[in-house]
Amino acid sequence: MYRTLLDTVTTRADDRFKLAEHIGAVLFVTILTAIAAQISIPLPFTPVPFTFQPMVVLLGAAALGPRLGLSSQILYLALGFAGLPVFAASPVLPQGAARLLGPTGGYLMAYPFAAFAAGWLAERGFDRRYFTAVLSMMCGLAIVFGGGVLWLTIASRPPIGFSGAMSAGFVPFIVPDLLKLLVAAGVMPALWRITGSASR
Repeated sequence: MYRTLLDTVTTRADDRFKLAEHIGAVLFVTILTAIAAQISIPLPFTPVPFTFQPMVVLLGAAALGPRLGLSSQILYLALGFAGLPVFAASPVLPQGAARLLGPTGGYLMAYPFAAFAAGWLAERGFDRRYFTAVLSMMCGLAIVFGGGVLWLTIASRPPIGFSGAMSAGFVPFIVPDLLKLLVAAGVMPALWRITGSASR
């Protein structure tokens, strides 16, 4: 098993410092996720806005590893559930716990699982080469889309069915998200080259 980027660049001499660094890294990724949510573009033909969140979720998890990546997204959802304005701004979708029950709830609730998957693959070295980083992020993105489309299928009112969920929650986003993924997948290998630790 490989070390994560976080384990490579953090202090290892004192467990107390290591714990503080890990907590700080989780908070940092949580904040980045909330910031990415604010860069959203409402689309007239779907209740799901276009955001940069999935890429932040996957990159953050690749850097943190599965457990801390998962924790960062659980914390993000907890903050949103508590009513903090961390979810994407929307004229029709509420902040707070109701957002998780709305049409975008499936995507949001899939973030911890996608983060765990991306972090798990990063622990196995998938984040160190561009091609495997693409595969890793595609796995995470598939989990996000799977959760989102499944939730739209079963929770939309009025019901829109699977084909309607695909039209509203997958088709408009897959090409731009794949393009974002192809760019984002180069970040982790570049960071590993900078640290000089890609082969470890």
